[in-house]
Amino acid sequence: MQAHTLDPNKWVDRYSDYLFNYTIVRVNDREVANDLISETFLAGLKSAKYFKGEASERTWLISILKRKIIDHYRKINSRKGKAEVKINYAEDGNEGEWLEERVADQFDKTAEDEMENNELGLAILDCLDSINEKHAEIFKRKTIDGADTEAICNEFNITPSNLWVIIHRARTALAACLEKNWF
Repeated sequence: MQAHTLDPNKWVDRYSDYLFNYTIVRVNDREVANDLISETFLAGLKSAKYFKGEASERTWLISILKRKIIDHYRKINSRKGKAEVKINYAEDGNEGEWLEERVADQFDKTAEDEMENNELGLAILDCLDSINEKHAEIFKRKTIDGADTEAICNEFNITPSNLWVIIHRARTALAACLEKNWF
């Protein structure tokens, strides 16, 4: 079995699109995704001396990226823990104070929120109908249905890297369509 090697000079060209698609699904924010990918490349450069060659370069970078995504969410959640409000109360002759986190209640949705979600869902479906038919179908199978990459590749006779290019193009087209027609 041949040991894998690193070629940091080609990371951006080879892996940035794949890493972006991997990240954007998990953080749903382009700027955060780009920051995490940059941090991943930087961490890869710093820890290249520890690369054993047992995994492929892409697999190794993904493992670094996964840790960066986890750290991102830990950081967000630790900020939420600091966003607390002290509340004084007097109930049935008892007095005291307690701490309550100021975190949005997912069950506290208004009719307006529900209507906006329905409108967004319809806008997404309309936009899916307006983009390249093959791209829309592959996007639906992977993103909405959660189908396995290998199954989609076999079904459409494409490579995994082609799949991620198609998903990226579909997302870009959807974003442009939504920006034009919904916002």
